[in-house]
Amino acid sequence: MRGKAMLWAALAVVALAAYWAVSGMLLPAGGPETIAVQIPKGASAGEIGRILAARDVIRSPFWFRVLARAAGKSTNLMTGAYKLSPSMTPLAVLGKISSGEAYALWITCPEGFTIRQIGERLEAEGVGDADRFYELARFYGASFPTSFPHPPDSLEGYLFPDTYLAPVGKPEEKLVREMLDCFERKVVAPLASDISASGMSLHEVITLASLIEREAKIPKDRRLVSAVLRNRLARNMRLECDATVLYALGRHKNRLLYKDLAVDSPYNTYLYAGLPPGPIANPGLASIKAALRPAHVDYLYYVARDDGSHIFSRTFADHQRAKRIARKGVL
Repeated sequence: MRGKAMLWAALAVVALAAYWAVSGMLLPAGGPETIAVQIPKGASAGEIGRILAARDVIRSPFWFRVLARAAGKSTNLMTGAYKLSPSMTPLAVLGKISSGEAYALWITCPEGFTIRQIGERLEAEGVGDADRFYELARFYGASFPTSFPHPPDSLEGYLFPDTYLAPVGKPEEKLVREMLDCFERKVVAPLASDISASGMSLHEVITLASLIEREAKIPKDRRLVSAVLRNRLARNMRLECDATVLYALGRHKNRLLYKDLAVDSPYNTYLYAGLPPGPIANPGLASIKAALRPAHVDYLYYVARDDGSHIFSRTFADHQRAKRIARKGVL
């Protein structure tokens, strides 16, 4: 009798465990409401399971992870925003996330991207149209009112580099709006006093920051590049910044030729003194801070090494020597 009781107890435990597994992997949590769930970039199957369980979309994060592994999809889950329902089975939820059936996708816009590059990234990710984004951001700035002043046409420089949740379909206008709002939150509001004390307008600060962003390839050079540019501006020297020539040309080149330096454009700082008419890219916060807080040095020149770092010089003679050193690839 005692043996039979233990057997029945064991069978009961097995049955409960089986029911727990089946309900966790196969049965819906229950409920008719459709829920918008955001899956962040880099989330693992276990983390996604916990997010889904916290929103009552599934019963068990543990069994969701087991199901994802058993289906061979634990490493193929797509980030983004999904419309999910507790009435869906965990397998259906897994299928939707693994196939990327999101209504919005995370888009990362890196520091230093131009508005054209942002549009191209948007299209490459399968979210929106590159030409539509470029047209909005390049020619219709007045359609996006803000609490801070910006040009009525091009928004170059004011689209803050960050990661955004862009709706699939026609996200261009929404993304421009969100990037401007992010610029206000992360630049205008916290740095208002610094901008006011700089002696420059917001537009001049962002223009200078965009040059720093494109010229300084390593973080420690940002404030030094800023110092060189500001020192040259103070002496009415032409900035002679290669990045502005590339912007004027409208295409990337690994090495500029002398004929490139002659391109007739107000953005060509080899030909025209002062800052260019506007930003040449969308700078990140570090470059904006560098524009506001240059290093306390009297350098007037810099030349890039092959590794992206720079040699800084005070005199033209030292600069000529630095160029020879940079070409030879030695310190």
